[in-house]
Amino acid sequence: MGRTVTGLRSTGRGVLVTGASRGIGRAIAAAFARQGDRVAVHCSARRADAEETLASLEGEGHVLVAADLGDPARVEALAAEAEEALGGVDVLVNNAAVMVAHPLPDTSYEGWQEAWRRTADVNLFGSANLSYCVARRMIEAGREGRIVNIGSRGAFRGEPDHPAYGATKAAIHALGQSLAVSLAPYGIAVASVAPGFVATERVAGRLEGPEGAGIRAQSPFGRVADPEEIASAVLYLASPEAAWSSGTVLDVNGASYLRT
Repeated sequence: MGRTVTGLRSTGRGVLVTGASRGIGRAIAAAFARQGDRVAVHCSARRADAEETLASLEGEGHVLVAADLGDPARVEALAAEAEEALGGVDVLVNNAAVMVAHPLPDTSYEGWQEAWRRTADVNLFGSANLSYCVARRMIEAGREGRIVNIGSRGAFRGEPDHPAYGATKAAIHALGQSLAVSLAPYGIAVASVAPGFVATERVAGRLEGPEGAGIRAQSPFGRVADPEEIASAVLYLASPEAAWSSGTVLDVNGASYLRT
């Protein structure tokens, strides 16, 4: 059973969540809706899943938006569409990501190039471009805001089978810290969450299979995170109370990996 997100006070803000079709993104969208915010549910390909997310949200004023984040022109259009539909985007959550297996010893050079290109296009450039487009609209409107990036524990401990994923998540953390300094004078706080293993639809087979016990044993709690636990961290970092946490990278991994 999922863990309940305890929402902060209702703010009635416009929130754009990328990759909200299912998993962590769906939990984040639901958490913001639950506290009274209007949510733009973004999807790239899983439109049916995104429509299911949209239909499940509490409250009113929610909208579905679709775009390939690897296409800079579509990213710009996405920011404009969400701005108009929500009456302004006050919070951006960069959650969408791709994870393509490409262990170096077993991957052709052509496959290596393609994995890096696609991963960087979505995970890094997509998030960077959307952050630019949304933040510029906040600045032009004189509107304070929040940007929260979903990074990864893998940025610190490494991803041997998915090196491009680990590298782009590390870059996302660094991007968030750079933007935190750049955008603070405009009242825009930027932070990142670095989850460990999370029980989502995408990894259900691994958790239920032979490696499941080993994955759960990575944490001294003997389990993996629920998506709602990541959503809870995002809610805090996006809240008015968390402005002084701008620039942080918050580990949410159940003590499965401790940074020094």
